[in-house]
Amino acid sequence: MGLTKSFVLEALRGLRGPDGSPALGGDRVVWVAACDGYASVKLQHAGDAPDQRRTAARTAYDGLVAAARAAGEQVDALVVEFVDHAGTVVQTERFGGSARPAPPAAGPATNSPREPVSAREQAPPPSRQAAAGHTPIPGLNPGVSGLEGVAHVIAVGAGKGGVGKSTIALNLAVGLARARHRVGLLDADIYGPSMPTMLGLGGLEPIVREGVLEPFLSHGVRCMTMGALVQPDKPLIWRGPMAHGAFKQLLEQTRWGELDYLVIDLPPGTGDVSLTMAQLLKLTGAVIVCTPQKVAQDDAVRAARMFEQLGVPLLGVVENMSYFVGDDGKEYDIFGRGGAEAMARRLNTPYLGGVPITTALRQNSDAGNPTANFTGADTPGTALRADLERLVRNLEGQVALASLRQGQTRPTLTVS
Repeated sequence: MGLTKSFVLEALRGLRGPDGSPALGGDRVVWVAACDGYASVKLQHAGDAPDQRRTAARTAYDGLVAAARAAGEQVDALVVEFVDHAGTVVQTERFGGSARPAPPAAGPATNSPREPVSAREQAPPPSRQAAAGHTPIPGLNPGVSGLEGVAHVIAVGAGKGGVGKSTIALNLAVGLARARHRVGLLDADIYGPSMPTMLGLGGLEPIVREGVLEPFLSHGVRCMTMGALVQPDKPLIWRGPMAHGAFKQLLEQTRWGELDYLVIDLPPGTGDVSLTMAQLLKLTGAVIVCTPQKVAQDDAVRAARMFEQLGVPLLGVVENMSYFVGDDGKEYDIFGRGGAEAMARRLNTPYLGGVPITTALRQNSDAGNPTANFTGADTPGTALRADLERLVRNLEGQVALASLRQGQTRPTLTVS
């Protein structure tokens, strides 16, 4: 039979405390999903302290496991999300197969350029990753991307420059890492790499072991960029074949290790690097970044058509610079909010969300501290964090759907 929604719901609502009262608070179970041994629930415990919510999540997991064992079933993993009355997730606890160890301590790379190269923080080799006990996303087959050990490859592109494509790619990668995924970020913008600044990698030297590059590790993300291999002020005056070769080397000669997601920040436009990527990899899909103006939409449509012609599924559209949040908390639609969402509807493509312009976003990008975009406490910072987290959740959902369409995962349908 397997886990079903009704089984999980009855098991959780049937849990009783020592005094006989509902252990989870009666009607606080507000949402349940279950399939193939994996379950996800939402509980309304927003008023509790974090430790109390953690205890409630453990009670839910232990109770569900006990009920499943009594019924001859198995619980492989449970995700418990605590939501407030508006439905916003305030805390998440994971148990079983989908639980992931916390990503490396988030923060800007603090190594001085004068430090010995061997002292720089770097991604652990594959053998150490395996020893860490990380469990891949349930149902995924690492390597289906065409890159050994990588489950999903997501391209982030734009029809024109200046729309914040790299900013979105970086924050998607950091957001996925904060959601306990193993994430890599390839800065494939060969002519204008921006990740050394935005990830705080300035002055760090790459390490080569046995002819393979070790990725940098910053903010929980493994990253490789052409900007780390050339002098900061050196222009790359390359023809197409040279850009093709550079991208191929960055992709194939970096020791990525086991990854749930590899995010590729593409150059703007529809040129050689995008074609090379489509030839080398089986992409899960592409994300199109656009600003609200009509002129940006025109170029974004061309980028979308390019991915379609290359056989790359479109995961969705992101509207960057969607609105401006002033220090007073007031929102201003500088570029005409909603244009990218309308374009997504015309393309019959999911709209992943909009990201505002805030002073903090610019400051954090220049300072190489993208994690701060997810921790802001003032009014603009709270709005930015909410939009970025929504963007990441929507992307995770579209990746799951794309995996189903591509046959990487198979649902089980039980008819009774």
